[in-house]
Amino acid sequence: MAQLLAGKSAIVTGGGSGIGKAIAIAFAAEGCRVAVAGRTASRLEDTAAAIRKAGGTCLSIVADVTQERPVADLFKKVKAEFGRLDLLVNNAGITEGGPIDEMSFETWRRVVATNLDGVFLCSREAFRIMKAQKGGRIINIGSISTAVPRPNASPYSATKNAVWGLTKSISIDGRPFGISCGQLNPGNVQVERFEPAFASNEVLLRPADIAQGAVYMASLPADADVLSMTVMPLKQKFVGRG
Repeated sequence: MAQLLAGKSAIVTGGGSGIGKAIAIAFAAEGCRVAVAGRTASRLEDTAAAIRKAGGTCLSIVADVTQERPVADLFKKVKAEFGRLDLLVNNAGITEGGPIDEMSFETWRRVVATNLDGVFLCSREAFRIMKAQKGGRIINIGSISTAVPRPNASPYSATKNAVWGLTKSISIDGRPFGISCGQLNPGNVQVERFEPAFASNEVLLRPADIAQGAVYMASLPADADVLSMTVMPLKQKFVGRG
């Protein structure tokens, strides 16, 4: 059976663990050349090693998505290596929070810098490459917190709502150039930051479940787009009584 992403190239931010790692591995399994980016070299190399062991192509590039120059360098390296960029997955994100009256401005800024500034900086660089090559797709990893926030998570909820607005703006701005943009909203997923939930029997998906949604979005024809997709546990308390 033909691979869904054969001949394509992608950047996945936050690709060293969790959802980002699962998406990178799933893309590579479908024939995509992948670059994983993040701040921890050892984690990125673990992802790259897993992909290479399975016969795929993967670059691991240390880059802080909150910083303009490292982001620009990341995209230059990938363009030089792969010759083009078909897909960007903006996955890097953090979930710090707490009661708003006790939260430091430093915490707020840290979350905004990673979850929003990083999406803007990476999308801007991707847009420039995709505009020149007349096509490409950006997938932003959002959250069901866009619709139903958790308590004591104001910076996370605010940034994910802002990313939703940015997703729609990029979708509109990209149309004349064949650039699509959509948002994939995960429900509860079994990643490091949800470890305390295991003891409370909270319903959780696997990162690979989210990756399947990302592969679907990435494999659509160039003239089709999923503007928003939610992938959540069947029994998560989100719709109605849950």
